Amino acid sequence: MSTVKVGLIGLGTVGSGVVRILQEHHDDFVRDQGVDIQLVAAASREPEQAEELGISDIFSTDGADVVNNPEVDIVIELVGGNTFAREFVLNALEAGKSVVTANKAMLAADGRNILRLAAAKGAEIAFEASVGGGIPIIGPLRHTLAGNRILSVVGIVNGTTNYMLSRMHDDGLDYDVALKEAQAAGFAEADPTADVEGHDAAAKIAILSTIAYNTDVKLEDVYCEGISKLSPLDLEHADEMGYAIKLLAIGNRTDSGIDLRVHPTMIPKTHPLASVNGVMNAIYVVGDAVGETMFYGAGAGSGPAASSVVGDLIEVARHLAYREQITQSVWDTEELPIRSISELECSYYLRLPVADKPGVLATTAHVFADYGVSIYSLVQRGSSSGNVELIYVTHPAREASIQQALAAMQATDALTAAPVLIRVQN
Repeated sequence: MSTVKVGLIGLGTVGSGVVRILQEHHDDFVRDQGVDIQLVAAASREPEQAEELGISDIFSTDGADVVNNPEVDIVIELVGGNTFAREFVLNALEAGKSVVTANKAMLAADGRNILRLAAAKGAEIAFEASVGGGIPIIGPLRHTLAGNRILSVVGIVNGTTNYMLSRMHDDGLDYDVALKEAQAAGFAEADPTADVEGHDAAAKIAILSTIAYNTDVKLEDVYCEGISKLSPLDLEHADEMGYAIKLLAIGNRTDSGIDLRVHPTMIPKTHPLASVNGVMNAIYVVGDAVGETMFYGAGAGSGPAASSVVGDLIEVARHLAYREQITQSVWDTEELPIRSISELECSYYLRLPVADKPGVLATTAHVFADYGVSIYSLVQRGSSSGNVELIYVTHPAREASIQQALAAMQATDALTAAPVLIRVQN
């Protein structure tokens, strides 16, 4: 029996969950995994968290004390962000200590260099909880699906926005009302920008695409658009057309590079992702050998995320205990180009708020014709304010043409408010 000693930085929602799992299942891990995992150091800004968990005797308010503790074999970083957390991780790896982290921002910004450092120092870095909370997806991509050429990774990877869209669809809530409800339920932060504008999902698809396509993808490579412009009317129309609207994180392999984007998307109700509702997450992966697979589960919260962290911890601890040689992938065997969103070709749903007066319909139709955009359907809806909504669905068109047409339309006096665009994926 080997003992592996662990230090934990961050005792928030996930960190507290990790401590509780280690306390409750210590003997199970000894019996079933053959390794004695001992928590010997912990740090956070709040001493009260340590008191509540009964670990005040190993507590510090400085994460550096955990990293520099000579007893610690593995550092668990659950601070988040790309400043102090990154410093803790780099210092731990420099000292030859393996790291377990849930830090999507850090990995999306500088994952390749961090993995290179781990490899150079003979250490290991594991990060299952950085994407999908309790859903196992990093491990399957790195190991179980390694025999495939991955063709597509598409996910609902943000529980906040999925909950809001579900409420907007099911009960007709406006965006602002759905957001306030999500905040009251603890599903959204006081500043929800990272979630509702798609930044959180963008970091996650950057990590997933990096692994799936074995290339270096950074957060800034991902086109990003959130859900704040959507209304219940859009979800109602999608429903009538046989579609659901989801904030999708998309990473597709194409002949000209990787297609990377996050945006609201209309998908057929028959697609497995269409039925993923509430705060649940799902990641849909297509490989050339395995075909279509989907990983589904709770995407956030103390228990699910802590489950992934402890799963990584057990694996890394076993490697240390049994002196297993680890070959750390550094994500750079291919240098695939990133496709511009302007190269995308798909159908589009366009809701145009316009003045209710003669000639407006003709104006919008002429603009679409000028830029080679073919219309599949048109619905007009009136309102009590004297304005109407023109709801177009196009035949497949290039993104560049659609954006040019919208810019030209906004230069006229036809539109009374900003248009709403939703990409349609069949």
